[in-house]
Amino acid sequence: MAAMARLGALIEVIAQPVYTWLFGIATYGLYIVFWSAVNMAEKIVDLSLTQALQRIVPVESEEVAHGAVKFALLVTTIPALLIAALVAFFSPQIAGYVSAAPEDAERLPQMIALFAWALPLWTFVEVATSAARARRAFGPEIRLRIFWEQCARLVFAIGFFFAGWAGTGLLLAHLLSLFLVAILSMRLLGRYYDLRLMMRVPVPPALRLNILLSGAALSPSSIARRILNDLPPIILNLLLPGAQGATAAGLFGIARKVASVPLIVRQAFLYVLAPLSSAQAALDRAKIAPLYAFSSRLSVALVLPIGGLLILLGSDILSLFGPGAEAAMAALVILTLGRMGEAIIGPATPIVEMTGHRILPLVNSLIGVCVWVIISWILVTEHGPEGMAIAVSIGAVAIALAAVIELQWSDGLHPFDLPFLRGLIAGSLGVALLALLGLLLEPLGAPVRAIALFLAIAPLCWMTLRLGLDHGDREALGAFARRTRLI
Repeated sequence: MAAMARLGALIEVIAQPVYTWLFGIATYGLYIVFWSAVNMAEKIVDLSLTQALQRIVPVESEEVAHGAVKFALLVTTIPALLIAALVAFFSPQIAGYVSAAPEDAERLPQMIALFAWALPLWTFVEVATSAARARRAFGPEIRLRIFWEQCARLVFAIGFFFAGWAGTGLLLAHLLSLFLVAILSMRLLGRYYDLRLMMRVPVPPALRLNILLSGAALSPSSIARRILNDLPPIILNLLLPGAQGATAAGLFGIARKVASVPLIVRQAFLYVLAPLSSAQAALDRAKIAPLYAFSSRLSVALVLPIGGLLILLGSDILSLFGPGAEAAMAALVILTLGRMGEAIIGPATPIVEMTGHRILPLVNSLIGVCVWVIISWILVTEHGPEGMAIAVSIGAVAIALAAVIELQWSDGLHPFDLPFLRGLIAGSLGVALLALLGLLLEPLGAPVRAIALFLAIAPLCWMTLRLGLDHGDREALGAFARRTRLI
């Protein structure tokens, strides 16, 4: 359910070329910088209580679960409102540090003051939907955040552009889509919790302390992931002057969005494994092993051919973003290879975070951020978005690899057995067949090659699942496996 719901993320990838054509790469780059800053601030403000709820709600009574959600909403949303007000007030001073094209430079204070209010809206959405996820409501939560949010944003952006709001239209579209999703998040919360009980339930000091300690233990890991994902375009914007900084951020943002397609598979498992691992750890930690191994095998069998397709079609995809976007090709290839590397290593990170290892997420965060900082320091000034892509990819893989080593050390868990090797070989075979098909179709021209490769990915993924998974794994896919004749 989570994987199918996350297919809505494809709408975001499709929408980005529309934004770059309508508003230009430099303005799009500013939007990426602002949204990255909001994401960074949100991850600090929410104190990782979004993940703490995954630990607490599945194993506690109804009254405690409602109290935990109530406390998480209050302790995160109120500071977010205060920060938004301060940013809006000091927007003229903040604008002096942001690189922008000449046509955007004059209205930077207005743009910053406007977009600051995305922080409390996004904070509420993150906490409310994580509370639903803690109830194992994966599909509705992801459809709301990915599908409906992106559809609304696309419609609003097109409308504002044709209404003549070429400068701030994209920011207004983002704000309105977040407002809509915040309303829907409240309704979603009411489906899985009693809102009246939540209003009146007490939150004793012991529960508050437990929530804050759980969040504090998980914060470094969450912040590290945000640093690797959202800080790079901000740094590129700060290091490079004027339109050059805005364009570099835009190019990196384009590459990051396209390279995020393989994450549809990986993040589906990250979403699901967090609450499932938390609940299972309270009963029998050994039972986490088959969940972990199955997720790794399925992930590697799917992500490798999907990542290979993105690399082979990289130039064709970037041509959809308009003139100048082809400069993001190298960053796209590097980031996609990094995503493929994370998939091969496996989804160990949420298991480490949800099974009581409070110090290990901090260790992982320090490893990933230190690797990213060192490589960025060496490469970014000279190589720009490409150097940043190398630093981000290696840092992300380092975090995933550290989690695998820690699970092996602490619980004797690892996914790297013969069935995993079977999935790895099948996924690699899929990439090789795609590359061969692309080479054979090269003389027919780019459009024919691109269409053929795109049409080939579905049967190729079927083949990698059929060859890469044993009968038991395929049976675990249930009705999907029966409908597609995997079993």
